[in-house]
Amino acid sequence: MMAHRSSKLLFLFCALCYVLTVIAGKSYYDILQVPKGASDDQIKRAYRKLALKYHPDKNPGNEEANKRFAEINNAYEVLSDSEKRGIYDRYGEEGLKQHAASGGGRGGGMGMNINDIFSNLFGGGGGGEEEEKIVKGDDVIVDLEATLEDLYMGGSLKVWREKNVIKPAPGKRRCNCRNEVYHRQIGPGMFQQMTEEVCEQCQNVKFEREGYFITVDIEKGMQDGQEVLFYEDGEPIIDGEAGDLKFRIHTAKHDRFNRKGNDLHATVTITLVQALVGFEKTIKHLDDHLVNIGTKGITKPKEVRKFKGEGMPLHFSTKKGDLYVTYEVLFPTSLTEDQKTKIKEIFG
Repeated sequence: MMAHRSSKLLFLFCALCYVLTVIAGKSYYDILQVPKGASDDQIKRAYRKLALKYHPDKNPGNEEANKRFAEINNAYEVLSDSEKRGIYDRYGEEGLKQHAASGGGRGGGMGMNINDIFSNLFGGGGGGEEEEKIVKGDDVIVDLEATLEDLYMGGSLKVWREKNVIKPAPGKRRCNCRNEVYHRQIGPGMFQQMTEEVCEQCQNVKFEREGYFITVDIEKGMQDGQEVLFYEDGEPIIDGEAGDLKFRIHTAKHDRFNRKGNDLHATVTITLVQALVGFEKTIKHLDDHLVNIGTKGITKPKEVRKFKGEGMPLHFSTKKGDLYVTYEVLFPTSLTEDQKTKIKEIFG
């Protein structure tokens, strides 16, 4: 009775920890960008893509990319192991720790070396088998404008997505067709090699149109043309894997700033008096902090001044580009004779 009660309490504790884990951060499925019901092949392919993207060799000195790479390997180690995945699905990371503590194996993230996982999938650790070629649907690329504010601070956009979805239909169809080789005897000691197409009978399917909202995360410092990938969310294909959905990010026009790479450019108009005697002035930045662009000296028309570290954040970095301000001097349209005389006295 006591053992049953202790087991029940452990279940409730692990379930609570799992809920808290999901609330606190991304799940392993989110990290690999796959649905919870993803197959082993889907998980493997998603890992391959993400591991190549964030591998330290491709991102030297990039701490954020190294952190992502470690998270991806940690998630794959758990989700590629049926026992660990089952425990994680029911109890979360705390369940994996309890399982390891009770002698049932090593907890998530502490079992296999990252290099072992990577080499087993990308060469050096396997048996040299060729990966089976899988028919893949078309990728869908969507151009998406992001505000300069979101690209500066990070943000998200909700996008309505409509696509074909494969649904069951009445009847059967031929599927999983393949050529099988056999030998036919055509005479004493003589054989002929033949091939025959062999197919299975599968449930018939049809395409239906469905729509839903997708949340696209805009990361700080993303560049024009950079893509946000939604794995296997492109066009589906029967007896194959769906293509990928890619949102290609473009910077929307801004009323105050113009982005060039990691730098920002702005134009400010000042009066002729301000250009000659100096002035105090601030401009509001993308996150509403104020940048002092005034000076006590003389400002020439079209003069450009650099404000270091006031540009765009670099993607996956704590560094920032610079802000370049161009000063336009507003000249008077006319002068009185008295004004002309005084100017001549000052500069003459």
